[in-house]
Amino acid sequence: MTSILRVTNLTVRVDSSVLLRDVSFDLDAGDALLVLGPNGAGKTVLLRALLGLMPAEGGVRWSAPGPAPGYLPQRLDVERHLPMCGEDLLRAKAALLRVGESEISAALKRVGVSAEIVRSPIGHLSGGQFQKVLIALALLGAPRVLMLDEPTTGLDEPSAEHIYDLLRRLRAEGVTIILVSHDLGLAHRFATKVLCLNTKALCFGPPERMTAQTLRELYGEAVPSFHDGSEPAAR
Repeated sequence: MTSILRVTNLTVRVDSSVLLRDVSFDLDAGDALLVLGPNGAGKTVLLRALLGLMPAEGGVRWSAPGPAPGYLPQRLDVERHLPMCGEDLLRAKAALLRVGESEISAALKRVGVSAEIVRSPIGHLSGGQFQKVLIALALLGAPRVLMLDEPTTGLDEPSAEHIYDLLRRLRAEGVTIILVSHDLGLAHRFATKVLCLNTKALCFGPPERMTAQTLRELYGEAVPSFHDGSEPAAR
C-alpha cells in the first residue's frame, strides 16, 4: 500500500486551551478512516488542522503533491431559502479552482445527481439530494482524499445509507475517505481504520482495536449503540 498521510504528535492549542494533544496516525491510499468521539473531542478540529485551517504543532505530511483534499464541513453556511441552485454553487467553486464544465459534469456523474436535481432551487431538494450536491462540490478538482464531517446529520436512515453507499463507490474508485461520525456501526460496515478521539487518541487501527473498554474511556457509561446491532469486542 502507498502511504498518503502521516500525522505525528499533532497538537492544537487556542489560547490556554488544548483542543488536541499528541495525536498520531497514518493512512494508506484507499483507506476509509472513521473518526469517533463525543462532542468536544476535537474531531472537527482534527479535520481543520489537517487542512491547514488551524495553527498546529507536530507533523502533518501528505504524500506526493496533488489536489487539495475535498472537504465537506458539518455545516455549510448556505441558506436553503435563497434563490439559487446546486449548479450555482458548483460553478462558483469551479471558477475558483479554474476548472471547466467537464469537471462539474464528472463530479455530478460520480455522485449520481441528475441535471434536473442540480438545476432545482436548493430549498426544493431533499436532505439526501442536497448532501450529494455538496459531495459533488467537494469532489471538484478530483481530490484523492475526501474529508467529511458528519455528512448524514439530519438525514433519515435510508438517505444516510445512500450517502454511505456513495462513499463506498468513491473509495472503490481510489478515493481515500476520512469520515467523522457518531455511528459506531460504521466501524464494521465501512471503515478500514478507526481513530477514537477524546482530545488525545485513545485508539487507532483496524476496527477490531475499538474495544468495549475503549468506548467506556471515550463516552463513559453513555456509550452510543451500534446502529447495525453489532457490539465491539469485550477485551
